[in-house]
Amino acid sequence: MEQLLGKEWEISPAGGATGDAYIAEHDGKKLFLKRNSSPFLAVLSAEGIVPKLVWTKRMENGDVITAQQFLQARELKPHDMTSKQVAQLLRKIHRSKELLAMMERLGKKPLLPNRLLEEVKKNGRVIKENDVVQDAIMFLEKHVHDVYHEDYVVCHCDMNHNNWLLTEDNQLYLIDWDSAMIADPAIDIGMLLYAYIPREQWDSWLEQYGLPFNEQLLLRMKWYTVAQTIMLLAWHKGRNNEKEMQRLLHFLEHVLR
Repeated sequence: MEQLLGKEWEISPAGGATGDAYIAEHDGKKLFLKRNSSPFLAVLSAEGIVPKLVWTKRMENGDVITAQQFLQARELKPHDMTSKQVAQLLRKIHRSKELLAMMERLGKKPLLPNRLLEEVKKNGRVIKENDVVQDAIMFLEKHVHDVYHEDYVVCHCDMNHNNWLLTEDNQLYLIDWDSAMIADPAIDIGMLLYAYIPREQWDSWLEQYGLPFNEQLLLRMKWYTVAQTIMLLAWHKGRNNEKEMQRLLHFLEHVLR
């Protein structure tokens, strides 16, 4: 990193799961640096969905380093997810033709329910002895042909409140796009509603997003939330994270009710 910026820059790790993010400071300037971040970061920046991209540089070893504006911002708390701003930013993302065109140029294909079910069953083998997981997979198999949808969009696929940043001047961003794909928007909406929004507020949240609530949407949201939760369970099982597995099993029971 030093050879990219010069010795006058002070560089420190920014945390994160991969260890590929850094903060660089010099003369009152502050940048957020990331190694091999999402290749469509430039479009996300132009759309105002992530903090402004300052530059992109390729290193001799082939790694690509991106530098973004470092902003004074806080991660959203779980209770913040009910806000109108969240619904409107997610709607903007799902309706973006520019993002979709970029993903298609990168060769991405829509995530279809049958393909996701195959992935879930493959990954779910490590936890299949659990009764809740067995019920969940039976639910997915029963409804796989009922959840096909024509309108595939760019989905973020990780609606965790920690990925939403609110700046001091009230600008909202959605960061960490490494899991993004072309999919049914219900994959994002479902996880967000089940995880953060009280059931009695779903109608009003969806109204702010711009969708009418109906039984077909409910089934799609439930189906994708169940599928994502099994994938997360398998991921945490592989890391022996028992505490998070128990939390996710309780969540899965809640979704299946």
